[in-house]
Amino acid sequence: MNLNQIAHINTGFTQKFGIPRQSGLVGEIGHIIFEPEFRNPTFIDGITDYDYLWLIWGFSKNKPLEGGTVRPPRLGGQKHMGVFATRAPFRPNNIGLSSVELLEVQDTEEYGQVLVVKGVDMLDGTPIYDIKPYIPYADAHPDARGGFTDELSKGAQVRVYFPEKLLQKLPEEIRESAVEVLGQDPRAGYDRSKQRDFRLAYHGYDIVFLGKDGEITVTDVLKI
Repeated sequence: MNLNQIAHINTGFTQKFGIPRQSGLVGEIGHIIFEPEFRNPTFIDGITDYDYLWLIWGFSKNKPLEGGTVRPPRLGGQKHMGVFATRAPFRPNNIGLSSVELLEVQDTEEYGQVLVVKGVDMLDGTPIYDIKPYIPYADAHPDARGGFTDELSKGAQVRVYFPEKLLQKLPEEIRESAVEVLGQDPRAGYDRSKQRDFRLAYHGYDIVFLGKDGEITVTDVLKI
């Protein structure tokens, strides 16, 4: 089966480090730009009747999976688990699935109608292969068990100290989401004991930070 790319998404994540581990955790805004052959408005007729969408997309920067297990970073990178029992990005087929909030449909002169979505967990330029509406009565299972993520989610967020003078270096429209991204602690589990600078590439800025004891401290913001 051949997959035809129908669109790509523009986001503020230019490197894999720091991308939220799941969609909806951070209020990152993305713009879905359709390929020329899919810019006819009939393709999205009725889409604004839905609040959320499913995006089916490709991990365009990942190496192929070798073997049947992965080592989830949230488990410190030490424990092996079956790939189909995880949401790890390394898979037999590099296909991703994200639920995002549809904010609006923008009419643009260059790209036709562009979908503006929120809660993005994708690299800038990620190819999109399909879009489907999120249907609450069928897609929501609030009482379902979440495996090993149930325990991890309880302590997933960390405190973020972002000095105001450094926060002011970021454009106002991305300040809140930048703090949210850091609050999810972008470091892998095996990196959290290391006392060194980490750099988050976000919307054309390098956010330099240190992390320890459940807290992240931003030490510099650099324009890339």
